[in-house]
Amino acid sequence: MENKKLRITAGKVVLMATLYDNPTSRDLITMLPITVVLEDYAGIEKIFYPDRKLSTAEAPAGFDPSVGDITYYAPWGDVAIFYKDFGYANGLISLGRLEGNGIDQLRKLGGVKVTIELVP
Repeated sequence: MENKKLRITAGKVVLMATLYDNPTSRDLITMLPITVVLEDYAGIEKIFYPDRKLSTAEAPAGFDPSVGDITYYAPWGDVAIFYKDFGYANGLISLGRLEGNGIDQLRKLGGVKVTIELVP
């Protein structure tokens, strides 16, 4: 699998992202398209919980996310998109990254339904 493009849609807001090629990202792709509620967590990230836990095969012990990173937090089973910088966390797996001005738009979203799908 090469890096895949994602579209995250909330009403008229459309965010684009790139998913990296790793077992956890590939597992997330098997669930797409999905519609979930994107919630704010700790004023740092937007999160949602997939229907089941994702694969952690070949995952590193942790990850140090930056603004725009899309991650999976294995201990809780949530996918997070960071809109503020955060430090290293054990159990955090990098899935991909938002593109363009997605961060500015992401900050404004709160408690809304979004549809996440692969771009053909």
